Amino acid sequence: MEESVRLTAWVRGRVQGVGFRWWTRARALELGLAGWARNTDDGRVEVVAEGPRAACVKLLELLRGCDTPGRVDGVVERWSEVRGGLGGFRER
Repeated sequence: MEESVRLTAWVRGRVQGVGFRWWTRARALELGLAGWARNTDDGRVEVVAEGPRAACVKLLELLRGCDTPGRVDGVVERWSEVRGGLGGFRER
């Protein structure tokens, strides 16, 4: 059984007001991840996802890819242990 992890990613660029959170939610649900995506006051989008490590790695690759809405200039990630308590994947 694959290890479950928590991925927290901060995405910078032109990622607010372009459907980026909705797109992230759709990709995360396709990968079977739980969590959320929210806009931050400084213009970034914060993404928190929990689930199998391979699925979180894939989501991170997608966040850094060229098929996102808007324009991603960079992604910083942090890995940690699963905290639980997340149901589904939501836009905040």
